Amino acid sequence: MPVVALVVLHVFGDDPVPGADLPLGAHAVPGVLAMSAVFTGLLGLALALTTDREDGTLLRARATPDGVVGYVVGTVLAKAALTVTVLLLVLVPSFFLFDGLAPGRASTWVALAGVVALGLLATLPLGVVIGAAVGGTSRLGLVSLPVMALLVVSGVFYPITALPGWAQAVGQAFPLYWFGLGLRSALLPDAAAAVEVGGGWRPVWTAVALGLWAVVGFALAPPLLRRTTRREPGAPVPGRPVS
Repeated sequence: MPVVALVVLHVFGDDPVPGADLPLGAHAVPGVLAMSAVFTGLLGLALALTTDREDGTLLRARATPDGVVGYVVGTVLAKAALTVTVLLLVLVPSFFLFDGLAPGRASTWVALAGVVALGLLATLPLGVVIGAAVGGTSRLGLVSLPVMALLVVSGVFYPITALPGWAQAVGQAFPLYWFGLGLRSALLPDAAAAVEVGGGWRPVWTAVALGLWAVVGFALAPPLLRRTTRREPGAPVPGRPVS
């Protein structure tokens, strides 16, 4: 999906963003990065957890000392590493495809690293929450639909200020918008902030919003995961062949 988005933006993204001297394609790159992080990290983690519940992996982990803790830490770190890899695979070609990005500044990479770290802290625990709350992989599609809807109201492909007021409020209530805003503040020139809500990057509000979502995720994930593991006595763990 990120590759398809970049191709479409490269073909149709030459038009300038109204109110900013910047091509639409370059403006949308940070949103594509945020979208990639959500799909790879949050939904990928939820899918991994639900799949491992169904095939008995989580039950086997529970049977070993601190197995569930080790399983969760390992799975989260693996998804975090995969997400960062995907972001780099999308970001590096974008520097060559789109004019207006700022890869040459040291502050770009420092800010980018901070935003990605905070964004992962805000979204990965939500993947654990979704994976623990959803009954199985067949129901995970019901979660993907609202996430797809959030892409529309989160300013991923177009400035959120072009949307109605109620849609802007909905978008700003979720971490996807703030993740994208933080990435835009790191990658785009300061003049691009003119099309953002309030006409600025709002770094303090970005840190507060992502931090609050991280707190919510870390508060909900452990009890939901404990409840999930307690309810897995009948997981389909393959038995040993009878000799």
